[in-house]
Amino acid sequence: MALTAPSTLASSAGSSDAAGQSERSPFARLTELLAPYQPGQSLINLSLGEPQHPVPDFVGPVLAQHIAEFGRYPAAKGIEPFRRAVSTWLSLRFELPRALDPESEILVLNGSREGLFLAAIAAARFVPQRAGKPAILMPNPFYPAYGAGARAADCEPIFLPTTLGNGFLPDLDALDAATLARTVAIYIASPANPQGAVASRDYFLRLKALADRHGFMILSDECYSEIYAQTAPGSALEAAGPDFGHVVAFQSLSKRSNLPGMRVGFVAGDAQFLKAFHELRNVAAPQVPVPLQHVAVAAYGDESHVEENRRLYRLKFDLADQILGSRYGYKRPAGGFCLWLDVSAHGGDEAATLKLFKDGGVRVVPGSYLARQQPDGSNPGAGYIRVAMVQDSETTAEALHRLVRILE
Repeated sequence: MALTAPSTLASSAGSSDAAGQSERSPFARLTELLAPYQPGQSLINLSLGEPQHPVPDFVGPVLAQHIAEFGRYPAAKGIEPFRRAVSTWLSLRFELPRALDPESEILVLNGSREGLFLAAIAAARFVPQRAGKPAILMPNPFYPAYGAGARAADCEPIFLPTTLGNGFLPDLDALDAATLARTVAIYIASPANPQGAVASRDYFLRLKALADRHGFMILSDECYSEIYAQTAPGSALEAAGPDFGHVVAFQSLSKRSNLPGMRVGFVAGDAQFLKAFHELRNVAAPQVPVPLQHVAVAAYGDESHVEENRRLYRLKFDLADQILGSRYGYKRPAGGFCLWLDVSAHGGDEAATLKLFKDGGVRVVPGSYLARQQPDGSNPGAGYIRVAMVQDSETTAEALHRLVRILE
């Protein structure tokens, strides 16, 4: 049965997080939490989702070949070889209705983060008049850029709890018609950050039907799509129909190719939306240096380094299987590189985070910092910690052994 937001299944910006914490970076809050203390052992940082695997070998030579192109301003839409490489990769990787047009259906991004942020503003301008206060929906917990984008677009953020009970994905059946009628866009992350849940094709088809019926945009964050346990995650583009209407997908080389500092990604899909998005980005967004786009061309043309990347993550999840077992509700996630561990029986997420740092030198993030309070006072991230499996295998094993020893 549909529920009317706000409810226990959807909360707005009006929810009263203590001390205005809802507007703050979870990492700034973590730094303040730990600031009075020193790590009890050598520091192992598993709080930031910054890949630490080696940079691919081709990066240096490609940069050197195109070094002179740092001497000109890049076009906002991206160079043609980059857009063509993205179109080819998408067609090979996903079962799309048709190949995306490199000219009108793909834009380069300065990493997916800025694209996800600015997309909220573009969507608020692009969609027809809303019936009431414009709203942007997002999973809860969520990537902070979603909330920042909604606020910048002067839209009401509505947080949809993603819990064990709903498979860690927003419950589409809990969205009532009144909320959908004023929705500008919905952010969806698959694989989900932090829980690693993967949306099925049927889920995307249901979401697409809602977007078509109510005229809002689907902003699909797929930056973890190339890190998975067994089955490759699908894309919202696969369920978007031949015109890709109301759907855009965001990708980045940060996770796929271990290039978080390069800041290159793309958005692909609905041509009419991307036209409006390009107009905004042309005056408001950082341009992507041409030499970096040439590195991206090489990256999207090579799968060997991506397969090696998956292998390294697979080894670390094998370690988690062995060391954690069934503790803390651990189950190997379908995608992504994070553990979402239930520490509610160990003092809660803040207390466990402090103990791990003070006694073991292991830095993780309290789950409540990644989520927002619901109207009933609950926080879907409370009682969990997020552990980013970004270090090498030896360091990861040491961190997991410390975690078990300290919490037990």
